[in-house]
Amino acid sequence: MKISVVGTGYVGLVSGACFAETGITVTCVDVNQAKIAALNAGAIPIWEPGLDEVVRRNAAKNRLHFTTSLGESLAEADAVFIAVGTPSGEDGSADLSYVLQVASEVGKHLDRYLVVVTKSTVPVGTSRLVKQAVQKELDARGAKVEFDVASNPEFLKEGSAIEDFLKPDRIVIGTESKRAQELMEKLYKPFLLNGHPIIFMDIASSELTKYAANAMLATKISFMNDIANLCELVGADATLVRKGIGSDPRIGAKFIYPGAGYGGSCFPKDVKAIIKTADEHGHSLEILKSVEQVNERQKHLLFNKIWAFLGGDLKGRRVAVWGLAFKPNTDDMREAPALTVIRRLLEHGATVAAYDPVAMQEAKKYVGDSVEYHTSAYEALKGAEALALMTEWSEFRVFDYGAAKQLMKTPAVFDGRNIYDPAEMKGHGFYYYGIGRAKS
Repeated sequence: MKISVVGTGYVGLVSGACFAETGITVTCVDVNQAKIAALNAGAIPIWEPGLDEVVRRNAAKNRLHFTTSLGESLAEADAVFIAVGTPSGEDGSADLSYVLQVASEVGKHLDRYLVVVTKSTVPVGTSRLVKQAVQKELDARGAKVEFDVASNPEFLKEGSAIEDFLKPDRIVIGTESKRAQELMEKLYKPFLLNGHPIIFMDIASSELTKYAANAMLATKISFMNDIANLCELVGADATLVRKGIGSDPRIGAKFIYPGAGYGGSCFPKDVKAIIKTADEHGHSLEILKSVEQVNERQKHLLFNKIWAFLGGDLKGRRVAVWGLAFKPNTDDMREAPALTVIRRLLEHGATVAAYDPVAMQEAKKYVGDSVEYHTSAYEALKGAEALALMTEWSEFRVFDYGAAKQLMKTPAVFDGRNIYDPAEMKGHGFYYYGIGRAKS
């Protein structure tokens, strides 16, 4: 089989590379000539563990190609996957302009049956708009070519995307014809052989499944953060409460780690979009609106703790920040809680010394040179009166108390991910503030 994947961002590049890994011939398309030239030269534009190896291996085996020409990529394709961005508008709605531009372009070049698959995260009803856009271009050309549309949302986690794609919990596909379903089933046959379930459904249900899944996960995070804040007020330990409720199989241990709030490209955008969709249909999703409010409040929590510890005067005070990306194993800075903390520190006159294993170049796009970037975690501690840990990278988990105490002006640790033991911190002479834990 041959497929075209339009968009070489996170979803498109991972999807294209992983389809190629199963033996399918894939052509990835992007309008960004510099990005395509870089990919053809073996440079990977995003940081995702293992992706560079998969891309280079399949490119070398002539299964993975990169081009700026959508028309050429469709020549022998059985399906075209639309995997372009759908950023949030000011009102929370998903911007579908890129998706529909691709659909129109497909209509201009379509000359044989294929399935137009929406891989981007899109609101309910988008596939109908995609179908209309393709048909409009066919009508303009007077071309009578059959095609189908389908919805195939992704459920990738940044930092483990390759594993998630090749060994998925489930594959959700929305179709409206038997012919399209048979083609998609053939495309995903390698996954069926490995026992991974494919769930076929109508297109509207498929589109909503993606938003509902991310909204549920975001709800778990905000719920646990709310409980963690209550723990501090009543003298309970959120890490123990989490273990207690996480052992209930109806709840589970995943996504109930209290912290500095969720970020990234999916949860913030998708929660906003599903709220907007409901509002447009006259239904207010009150729980999810509260989830958003709790998350925004949580992003300010660590700053508030630092501000109180330093007596409300941050002018000229030095604060170290460990971890900038919204989660480990990615350089994604979109909606990262670290950005909220850094911006508030800077607004109050503090000097910020930052370190992240992979995300510092990306961070510069958001905060520029207003922050000091250091080549090691402990270098960033020199003269600091507080350390804010924002991302739980593995290299931060073993804390060198002696080195930190020698370097810091004041040994105060604000643990935004609860990776340190409060008693151990206190035993080594540190002030410790976690999320939902007694201060020491």
